[in-house]
Amino acid sequence: MKALVVLYFPIHVLCMTDAQTTLVGKLLVAMPGMGDPRFEHSVVYISAHSEDGAMGLIVNKANSALDLKALLGHLDIPIGALTPEVAVHFGGPVEPSRGFLLHSAEYVGDPDTLRIDERFAVTATLDAIKDLSRGLGPKTSLLALGYAGWAVGQLEAEILGNGWLICDAEFDLIFNPDNDSKWAAALASIGVDPTLLSGQAGRA
Repeated sequence: MKALVVLYFPIHVLCMTDAQTTLVGKLLVAMPGMGDPRFEHSVVYISAHSEDGAMGLIVNKANSALDLKALLGHLDIPIGALTPEVAVHFGGPVEPSRGFLLHSAEYVGDPDTLRIDERFAVTATLDAIKDLSRGLGPKTSLLALGYAGWAVGQLEAEILGNGWLICDAEFDLIFNPDNDSKWAAALASIGVDPTLLSGQAGRA
């Protein structure tokens, strides 16, 4: 297997500019028939949305062939008695070797930890992975490789084109280990029955 490398992502580019219009801290729920199989039934946590574009992490697609301990082995980071059992998720198709830790906000790994609100934060440095391996990381976390990215205006166009529904980010939904239930649960949170959806439904 090709070695995986968790690299620093420049968090400073993720700043939002308009708290009234930003989708930061929201969930995107993929609509049937959106046209991109990589995002089929995806639930995406938006960590950045500004006049420069948007970025998010898919939170319901674990990599069945890779977990934290296997990833630590690729990175030559020791596995200890306190290393938790953590799944590695497919965060999105952009830069799939970059690691992102979506986590509870009590943990601040370094000055580059991006605190979204009082519940969620994102850290994208190797030190966060090392802390996690030693049992010193956040109380609750989701580890993802890669991210979903949108150019200027692209996400807005996809929403208008019936590609996504928007809902609030529920802590228990995002960090639920049952990934298969998250898509339907996200839809249920806004009163949508997934069995009634079609790719031609009304706009999000």
